[in-house]
Amino acid sequence: MKSILMALVLVSAGAASVAGLSFGVSGDAAKGLPSAGGTGMLQPGKQSRVEVAQAGQDGQTPQPAGTSDAAADKPAVDESALRYFAARGDTARLNAEIARLRTLYPTWIPPENPLAVPVNEDRQLEEMWALYSRSRYADVRAAIARRQKEDPQWVPPADLVDRLDVAERRAALVAASNAGNSEEVVRLGAETPSLLTCSDADVLWRVADAFAKTGRPQRARDAYGYMLDNCADAAVRLATVQKASTVLGYSDMQDLLARERKGADGTMEFDTLRPDLARRFVGEGAEDPKIAVAPAYLKIVEKLSTDQGLASDALLLGWYHLRRDENAVAEPFFRKARTIEDSASASQGLALILLARKMPAEAEEAMYPWRTTSDQAMETYLAATANLLALDPPPKLDGKVLGRIAAVAIEQKHSETGEQFGWYALAMNQPKTAEEWFAQVLQWKADYEPAAYGLGVARLRLEDRTGRQAWGARSERIARLGERNADDEVVRRGGRKAVPVERKVVSDRIAEELAQPVEEVALRPQRVKRTARRVAGVANCRTASDPAGLSPAGALSLGWCLMEINRPLEAAQAFEAALAGGGRVRGDAAYGQSLAYLRAGLTSDAAVAATRAKLDGRRGAELQAAILSDRAVSSFRAARYRETIVYLDQRKQVVAEPADLMVLRAYAYKNLGLRADALRLFEALGETGRQDAIRALAEMRDERDRRP
Repeated sequence: MKSILMALVLVSAGAASVAGLSFGVSGDAAKGLPSAGGTGMLQPGKQSRVEVAQAGQDGQTPQPAGTSDAAADKPAVDESALRYFAARGDTARLNAEIARLRTLYPTWIPPENPLAVPVNEDRQLEEMWALYSRSRYADVRAAIARRQKEDPQWVPPADLVDRLDVAERRAALVAASNAGNSEEVVRLGAETPSLLTCSDADVLWRVADAFAKTGRPQRARDAYGYMLDNCADAAVRLATVQKASTVLGYSDMQDLLARERKGADGTMEFDTLRPDLARRFVGEGAEDPKIAVAPAYLKIVEKLSTDQGLASDALLLGWYHLRRDENAVAEPFFRKARTIEDSASASQGLALILLARKMPAEAEEAMYPWRTTSDQAMETYLAATANLLALDPPPKLDGKVLGRIAAVAIEQKHSETGEQFGWYALAMNQPKTAEEWFAQVLQWKADYEPAAYGLGVARLRLEDRTGRQAWGARSERIARLGERNADDEVVRRGGRKAVPVERKVVSDRIAEELAQPVEEVALRPQRVKRTARRVAGVANCRTASDPAGLSPAGALSLGWCLMEINRPLEAAQAFEAALAGGGRVRGDAAYGQSLAYLRAGLTSDAAVAATRAKLDGRRGAELQAAILSDRAVSSFRAARYRETIVYLDQRKQVVAEPADLMVLRAYAYKNLGLRADALRLFEALGETGRQDAIRALAEMRDERDRRP
């Protein structure tokens, strides 16, 4: 079909109203398309015919169907397929055939009783229909060709040929969708409007998803909205909203939810989805401060946090308010999340608030256990350490705290924290220690002027005037060090007031970057889907007894419940008891125990658990990828970079490598001295907008430019 503008036709089974939705075959910029913000819809009930707009090369506006005198004539419609599907009780195909014929013949009225349609006495044709009903389309084509060879005068019924064409196009559309070829899905949908009916919701969902994946979210919203306007089946409507929520943003979803209908009992049809939708919307708001989530959704998540006691709900609310500088509102949620289950994300959110409140000691204590979970977690921890050492007056810190801060600063070669260690040592009247710290920082970062200045001050205290000539031309304050003035006199006397402490608030420099929730590098399954298989006596797993006293099915349900409230080690014990069962229960138990051990960070135990029952391909691949991810991350942290690459290569053979693990791979290449490979990978990642890759790329280029 060559038309630039087509109509998506939606017909509810048994309904009389028809609506149209426009979309472009060659993209939104095609001539004649409505604007991206328009819905392109015909109001149901306003027109009783389908209008297929075609923009021809002659530029003439096509006339609406039914304007000619011939439209009043009763069309000649082949209804034999209706009788065939009705006789076999194939309601789905019967409704699809009615929808198709209405599309082709707007004035056609379906027979009240399809079984009353005259029986086709042509046995060969009946066999063709039978093959068609079993989706054996190639066999139908072969049967048609065979009969035409035997009887050149025989012409296959137009209805059979049309149905066959549509069925083959549907199969092609589904195949394209499964293969991820979204442009092909859109093209096939545009060329086959008779496919796009409420009787085949799956095709409509695939077309809407293809719009979203090809950068046309407003067209996706129109397609989903189209279904909500025209499809009456409750399950289809519910699934439409669920599918739309995975690809559409907050504002587009509000447009769809406005089409919600009220049931006869006064309840709203999407009430069962409200909790998950609220979580999704608040999560979007936690990532993008420009999204103003309706207070009703915030209240839903707050109630869920109170009723269900999940740390994840408290975290959503904490990050949402923190991103809007509502620290006083956010803090109780982060503290609640840490009480339920301490995590890197909860500790980082609380630490950022504590830094803003100038409480770096508490921030350092909160983040120390989680500093290695991600680059952002480490940045937060180092910000806390630098600000702690920069407090004025300097606090008296425990030796254990100073020792661990020093170890991390040296390991990370963090210039700001090392510099502040130098000023802290000067404040504690330890100029020799200060000199060592400032000199160490200059080894990490040779052009770091604050450390060079601090080194000059420390050496003045030691009555050593060497080493300033190299910086004299680049820094006026370093050049003036040693001039006789009041400050220098106090410096020589060892007074604290003369120490020109550089009180940088390091967190200000990285506040915007750190405000994002923590990304976990390892691909660990962090949340477990709810299960409907509840057993009496274990629904409240917070007070559940020993799982050994339960049946295997009961222990399995207890395990999933414990996973939902983030108690993985107890869940692993419950799944252990469930392994006594057989068949599906044993397989689910092995899968659940592997997930529990992964969440607890016990990778080896997770690998063993995965072998205790036969898992299907999807689950096996998921666990294998997660285990290899954890092993790669652990190897990297242990500086075993070749081993890291081996694990990443093994994982890549199972599933595609996500961007965060690609960053890990690039750093491993860099640390192995494979700079060309690292640069190439960082450049590719940087083009996608990843800030960690952009920073790494800039650092590598600076290192290259500084080489003699």
